[in-house]
Amino acid sequence: MSDWFLPEDERPWTSGNLVRPLVHGASYFARLVEVVGGTRAGDRIVFTDWRGDADERLADGGPTIGELLRDAAHRGVDVRGLLWRSHSDKARFNAQENRHLGEVVNEAGGEALFDERVRRGGSHHQKLLVVRHRGRPDEDVAFVGGIDLCHGRRDDAEHRGDPQPAPLDERYGPRPPWHDASLEIRGPAVSHVLDVFSERWDDPTPLDHRNPYRALMQRAARMPRHPEPLPERWDPPPDAGPHLVQVLRTYPAKRPAFPFAPEGERSIARAYERAFARAKRLVYVEDQYFWSGLVAGALADALRREPGLQVIAVVPRFPEEDSAVSGTPMRLAQHEARDVLHEAGAGRFAMYDIENTAGTPIYVHAKICIVDDTWMTCGSDNLNVRSWTHDSEVTCAVVDPEGELPVALRTSLWAEHLGLPQDDPRLRDLDQATSLWEQRVGAPGSRIRAHVLTAPRRAVRAWAGPAYRLLFDPDGRPRRIRGTDRF
Repeated sequence: MSDWFLPEDERPWTSGNLVRPLVHGASYFARLVEVVGGTRAGDRIVFTDWRGDADERLADGGPTIGELLRDAAHRGVDVRGLLWRSHSDKARFNAQENRHLGEVVNEAGGEALFDERVRRGGSHHQKLLVVRHRGRPDEDVAFVGGIDLCHGRRDDAEHRGDPQPAPLDERYGPRPPWHDASLEIRGPAVSHVLDVFSERWDDPTPLDHRNPYRALMQRAARMPRHPEPLPERWDPPPDAGPHLVQVLRTYPAKRPAFPFAPEGERSIARAYERAFARAKRLVYVEDQYFWSGLVAGALADALRREPGLQVIAVVPRFPEEDSAVSGTPMRLAQHEARDVLHEAGAGRFAMYDIENTAGTPIYVHAKICIVDDTWMTCGSDNLNVRSWTHDSEVTCAVVDPEGELPVALRTSLWAEHLGLPQDDPRLRDLDQATSLWEQRVGAPGSRIRAHVLTAPRRAVRAWAGPAYRLLFDPDGRPRRIRGTDRF
């Protein structure tokens, strides 16, 4: 089973883990309330986030994100966080919201820092949270996935949207439905997730550019100029289950370099390449973007190699901000990726989007891939060059020697999307996967619709193609391999 993973000299992996998929933000937030709410003095919490909203309610009656972390710090829990410094909210980014969450944590005695140690035009996109318990290592847990601690994420299987919505294209409505997922992990892999945080925390590079404005922001959020050293590490938690886990990352090549990744790291990209090269029956993807020519090329090679292989992708119906300037390059890139896969696999490739019972499109933010019901991933990365080379990302590849976890996750997702009972035997028939999806378009209870993309005009391609490659999906590899198919 470990043959699905990258070699250990590239990325370590562990056995003895128990992995539980948490589909939907409401499920994830409910677990955070239970786990973080159960911490005691002397326990430790670390987290990273792309965007955090201190006032986001984790349940209808609260608590909020800020209250949950504040109360833990007041109980004597060591709370530390790394928040992407980001850009102004006026540009639809997250700086003010992240600063507010940092203020809440720091005023309570924790330590949350703005982290702008990124490549130019990049971001820290990792989303993880680790809870370690002093004297109770069997309770240690890590969460890794695509769900930020912010507005818009608290949705459930009904997909009526978060009561505290995030800005999105108007066709998603005033309360956009949101599909997302994370993993809850127990066992030795918790230490490997913690390593991701520790390496970034211990990076001696200054956290941000040095100018008066940035210094003022740090002082306003009560953030120290240099992080306090992390306490001594505890032993890894004991075995908790049967699952094998490999923690994968993306870091760009940049100056000054990451000390733990001097030329960047692209283990996520290499892990996908390895899994696609082994695929024989089905690659199932849920992805926010799915628009890279390199990604499409790797899947196209697999479709050409294996005549029985099928690929099914679930994506958002519309870009998150579908203006002429931002939406057009995204749609062009996805259209080109789809054409490559159609040419390679014809009817063995299909792309869908989903909607709720009211007919409102659901924004797909999940980052899930399942190959042959054997190897699965869930994390912060999307299937594009930016996520594979340019931003910081973390994902977990999981293999279940008992063969149940990837099947259970896939069939639960399909049951929801296709409007079928989870025990329907058709959900387990990989050979008829694309036929089943085609049959369920427009069927009673089904939420899927064929994803429609129109070919852009030549004049549009002239500017949208370069904009896509330079701004929306930049390449963060070292110069010597940039523009190649090597990672």
